This record gives sequence, C-alpha cells and structure tokens, in this order.
Amino acid sequence: MSNTLFSLAFGVGTQNRQGAWLEVFYAQPVLNPSPELVAAVAPILGYEAGNQAIAFSNAQAAQLAVALKDVDTAQAALLTRLAESHKPLVATVLAEDAALASTPEAYLKLHLLSHRLVKPHGVSLAGIFPLLPNVAWTNQGAVDLAELAELQLEARLKGELLEVFSVDKFPKMTDYVVPAGVRIADTARVRLGAYIGEGTTIMHEGFVNFNAGTEGPGMIEGRVSAGVFVGKGSDLGGGCSTMGTLSGGGNIVIKVGEGCLIGANAGIGIPLGDRNTVEAGLYITAGTKVNLLDENNQLVKVVKARDLAGQTDLLFRRNSLNGAVECKTHKSAIELNEALHAHN
Repeated sequence: MSNTLFSLAFGVGTQNRQGAWLEVFYAQPVLNPSPELVAAVAPILGYEAGNQAIAFSNAQAAQLAVALKDVDTAQAALLTRLAESHKPLVATVLAEDAALASTPEAYLKLHLLSHRLVKPHGVSLAGIFPLLPNVAWTNQGAVDLAELAELQLEARLKGELLEVFSVDKFPKMTDYVVPAGVRIADTARVRLGAYIGEGTTIMHEGFVNFNAGTEGPGMIEGRVSAGVFVGKGSDLGGGCSTMGTLSGGGNIVIKVGEGCLIGANAGIGIPLGDRNTVEAGLYITAGTKVNLLDENNQLVKVVKARDLAGQTDLLFRRNSLNGAVECKTHKSAIELNEALHAHN
C-alpha cells in the first residue's frame, strides 16, 4: 500500500432504504494526507489500495480517534464526534485523482472545491452526473424521491410539514460549508462544488454552479456557469451570464480575468483577459463579428470575438447608431495586429 494519497475524508451521510448513498457530509476533508495519517487509519478501515468508499461503524470511529490522537488532533476530535452518530458513516479514500466511481467519492470532490482545497478544473469530475442521485432536499435532509410521498404523509399525520426546498442532484453549498469571508444573499443559488474566494459578495440574483467560482474579492450579481472561474476584483452585473462548458461552450474553458466588468444583462462566450469591460446588454459569443478599433478609434479590421479571447484592456460595446459590435483598446494598430497574429 502506498502512503501517498490524493485525498482522505471521514463523513456522515444519508442512505435510502436500500442502502444507496444519497449524500455525504465531510466536515474536514484532507487533501494530500500525511503518510502517518494514512498508516494510522488503513489497518482499522481495512484499506489496502485504490479509490474506495469504506463504510465504518461507531466502534471503528472510536478506534480511529484513538489511533489519530498523536497524529492529527483535528481528525481525532472529528472521529470522536462521529463515534456518536446515529447516521451511517463512510471513509472515502482517493489514492489518485481519477474518474469517479461512487457517490461518496463524488461528494468528496465537491467538498474539496467548496472547502477551497482545489480550484475549478483542479480535480477530475469525470462521471459525476450518474453518481449524484436526484433527491428531494427537505427540512429533514435528503429524501429519496421514491420515499418522499410516504414521508410527507407521515409528517402530516403528526401535524408536521416535510418541506421540499428543491429537487436536484446538487445540494446548496452552505448546507455543507460556509467559506470564510463571503456574503451570499440567497444561499440556494450556490451549489455544492462552487469555489467562493474570500471577499466575494453574491447578491440575490447571483448564481454559482459546481466546478466554478471566484478568486475573490468581487461582486457577483449574474450567472457563473459550470467551469467558469472569475478573477480577483471582477464584477458581474445584474442578470449577466457566462457560458459554461455544459451550455454550448464546447471544450473552451470560459474564464474572467482580473479587474473585469460584465455589465447588467450582458454575457460572454469567450475567455476574458484582465481589465476587460463588456457593455450592459451585449452578449459576445465566439463567432460574434467585432469591429476592432485602435487607440484613435480607427477601424483596424473585422475579427471574430474568439480572436480577442484572453487579451487585456479591452472594451466591448455596441455602436448605438449602426448596431455593430465594437472592441476599443488603447493599443495602436500595429500592436493590435501583432497580438492577433500571436494567436495564429
């Protein structure tokens, strides 16, 4: 057995009546655990190699707590608490960052993102959708959809209400972790697996998908789609949109550089370099024809927006007289041509 692992976490979760995992909560996931930690827990869990989700008992949790007392006090304290659990326990061990094979593995990788241990695109999420069951997220936790009607009736007969907040594969992030130094006006609009950097404010209409997020600080009043990462100091105006790899962006990774502004109801389907501004109401896709203007507002050439992807200090706007999309820069025509040819 190798003592070098990608990740290790002890969790408590929810199973349906057939024993299938619906969700798992990891209070303290570990990235690249120490060899000493791995060596202490492996014999108790019966772990030998590979990526595994290993169910363990309250008694084993107590054993693990003792074994880790002098190795990792934080994990030992957690396991002491897990030993008191009335819900099923699971230890998820990832020897490598490989394609996912179980629901506990999927939840661990989502936790790694939201705990800021890895950034978007920093971990493989291949095969995640079939491993995330579509469940009812209620005031009593995750409920299997096949069991929901019966539990709703049981609650009513007791004079109670089983409230369903959403029916989805992904829970909201804040039910699992609230990262330090953030403001989130409507927590239902940030999914587990989002990376929310310190200093980020997400207003009521802001939305952040999984494997996406913000470096922080920044203001998010628009949509950060799956796979999109927003650089520090950038603002997304009300109702604006970023095109994710799941919604037509193909294999192009859409990102927003540092110090950018995407205006209200605007949108991008190309990566933005640092200090870019997109005028309110203007949606730029990769194939959008753009009139490229130099520092003197002279037309240099007509290009596709994809040719401007990742370049710094650009202003995208729509000409109010003729409707043409324009890109204004402080660079000379010669500098612009050199930058465009560098992409060939």
